[in-house]
Amino acid sequence: MQVIVLGSGAAYPSVHRGASAYVVRGPDALCWLFDCGEGTQTQLQRCGLAPGRIKKVFISHLHGDHVFGLPGLLCTRSMQNPSVEPTDSQIDKHPLFMEIFGPRGLRRLLRTVLELSRTQLSFGFVVHELEPQVQQYTEAAWPEWQPPEEAQGLQHPQERPGRQVLPEADGSYILVSGGSLEVRAVSLRHRAPSFGFVLAEEERPGRLNSQRLQDLGVPAGPLYGQIKAGQSITLPNGQLLEPSEVLGPPIPGCKLCIFGDCIGPLDSAAAHLCQDADLLVHEATLEDGLEAKARANGHSTPRGAATFAAECHARRLLLTHFSQRYKPLEAGQDGARKVRAYETALRSTVLRR
Repeated sequence: MQVIVLGSGAAYPSVHRGASAYVVRGPDALCWLFDCGEGTQTQLQRCGLAPGRIKKVFISHLHGDHVFGLPGLLCTRSMQNPSVEPTDSQIDKHPLFMEIFGPRGLRRLLRTVLELSRTQLSFGFVVHELEPQVQQYTEAAWPEWQPPEEAQGLQHPQERPGRQVLPEADGSYILVSGGSLEVRAVSLRHRAPSFGFVLAEEERPGRLNSQRLQDLGVPAGPLYGQIKAGQSITLPNGQLLEPSEVLGPPIPGCKLCIFGDCIGPLDSAAAHLCQDADLLVHEATLEDGLEAKARANGHSTPRGAATFAAECHARRLLLTHFSQRYKPLEAGQDGARKVRAYETALRSTVLRR
């Protein structure tokens, strides 16, 4: 898997940092977007990524710097791919069909924007909403101001019915399952219901001991593939050969965790699911010396992010969502060359086991 940071700034996009957005790319043309702050589609163009390649979008929470770019991205995606009639009854089978996941209220947000702007799309979409836990409504204004979060009115012409996703017994939410990559969400503590996403690849078969197979008289070819796939084969002498006899230990899949805005996790589900993560993407809005201010606004510091990363034994920690008060180092400033070297290394980093 490869992670592309489109935006690492907090609150709003600036000339230095875009608003929150991350692309995850993987095998089989996998291209998923995590958060979509204002200006995300401009960042996609800079990276040479066509919006039509994005098949799933995951929104951590409904603050504007994480979701205001989504309606525009949908419109651009439609204009660049005008191949599907809006009335197509098979629109959910089309390769451009998009699945969108996010907190309760996301369906209403998108439906309202698309309806009031009279926007038709050339592709179908579905919004799956995560039902927040009561403890996630911590904003002091919630008791006085409770706008309805449920989608109202008619379904958008290109919209398909979505799921209301409830937490499992362990507190996590199952979003994508049944394939080689599972995605779960975990609840976070922020001023609005916020979630983190855990992507876990299934383990792969161990390495094939081809020398052992040759010694047993197994000819190279389809039988090797059957063994690699975990199937038993019959040797020329009639002996049954089990995969465990010629395969090494299973190879763990990659695990990637992308957290939305938070002080930290709401419960133990996050630490449990993030154990031994290959990469944890965690916000660090303010410096350690401003921890009290960060926590008062529902945010983290580098120390807080590192503490959680250590708790779950993450192999890499990527800090993001920096306050726009922090400007990039200019050429010639102390540390600038070192920072550029880190940036170059990150651009070529691919998560693999």
